[in-house]
Amino acid sequence: MISQLGRYEIVSELGQGAMGIVYKAKDPLIDRVVAIKTINLGLALDEKEEYEGRFYQEAKAAGRLNHPNIVTIYDVGKSGDVAYIAMEFLQGRELRDIMNDDGLLPVDQVLDIAAQVAQGLAYAHEHDIVHRDVKPSNIMVVRDGHAKITDFGIARMASSAVHTQTGMVLGSPKYMSPEQVLGKALDQRSDIFSLGVMLYEMLTGESPFNGENVNAIMYQTLNAVPTPPSTLNPAVPDMANFILAKALAKKLEDRYQNAKDFSADLRACRDTLPRSGKPIDISQLSGGEKKLPNAIDISGRRNMEEDEAKPAASLSQAFDSAAATMRLAALTATSEDVDELSKTLKIARPSPETINRAAPPAKPLHQAPPVAPRPAPDAPRNPAEPPAKPDDSNLMLIAVVLLVLLGIAVILIA
Repeated sequence: MISQLGRYEIVSELGQGAMGIVYKAKDPLIDRVVAIKTINLGLALDEKEEYEGRFYQEAKAAGRLNHPNIVTIYDVGKSGDVAYIAMEFLQGRELRDIMNDDGLLPVDQVLDIAAQVAQGLAYAHEHDIVHRDVKPSNIMVVRDGHAKITDFGIARMASSAVHTQTGMVLGSPKYMSPEQVLGKALDQRSDIFSLGVMLYEMLTGESPFNGENVNAIMYQTLNAVPTPPSTLNPAVPDMANFILAKALAKKLEDRYQNAKDFSADLRACRDTLPRSGKPIDISQLSGGEKKLPNAIDISGRRNMEEDEAKPAASLSQAFDSAAATMRLAALTATSEDVDELSKTLKIARPSPETINRAAPPAKPLHQAPPVAPRPAPDAPRNPAEPPAKPDDSNLMLIAVVLLVLLGIAVILIA
């Protein structure tokens, strides 16, 4: 482990980030503990330019933001082949760890966390910054349930000089918006959709869009309508169903148009519920942007992501395949959009046979066994059939009548 980065004294390693190691460090000038996010620039030239550009883009984006629900950036620098960002050291836990370790949180706490995240996003959106990767591992929960958004590493600003090839998607598969899956231009409504996916998972313990691989997840995102969360968790109020339905709308015009309105509705819903009173356990302090191992990022490189779905459902190495994006567009988009994407990606429009091979196989619907028709009341009985037995209710009635008659007889004899 290195001992120094610029003026910062390295104390310990906190974990692995998407682009490098995250350290706990001390700033000797003001005696402040910070988290240092690094990126190793000793890469191939084309990768170095892209990653370094995205790294400084994060610093520039997040450094412009000063909000209680966004991690604070203090400094940015470079030491040899290592670039770094010094940021606020958070005494808390990743939301992903809390969800994994603690199970379902009380609904009022879930709504409160989501409302805070929406408030932080609203502030970023007002400054023309779209996060593009809203997910539980990029949310830290500190003392008193306070939530902070981290990792603006793939945020895109209107003035950004770092561009992504059209049709290439950045983000995490399970939390992508439909327009992000298709590689279209994004605005603040994409972050709202991603937060809706995260909120659904927090309320139910399940992702609204599942699949055995990334292509299947993307197909679900574009086509599937998730079941209302209250059917999976009876504690979820109907109002939350309506809020999520609006946040997860496929069409942009049907979705929340800004995160501030989303946050206001979440807080209104929370205020209708009794407070649970039990604080979120942050005793297992992580203090940095720790990532879970053994997952794969969008480019196919090994990464510390949190998107491993189920043990048997490994992520596709070809997640950012332009051909896969093209097939999905052919399945879901308009003919004009498919033609435009074909020209942009310089890929021929797929044939119907290719589309059919790419589509998930349809499963036969479950059919209930046929029910024999009941005979009409006056239908003659087949002599070969045994006589029908009286049911239990008829036998009980006969027994009661016999007992009454027996009692009357005893009284008359007496």
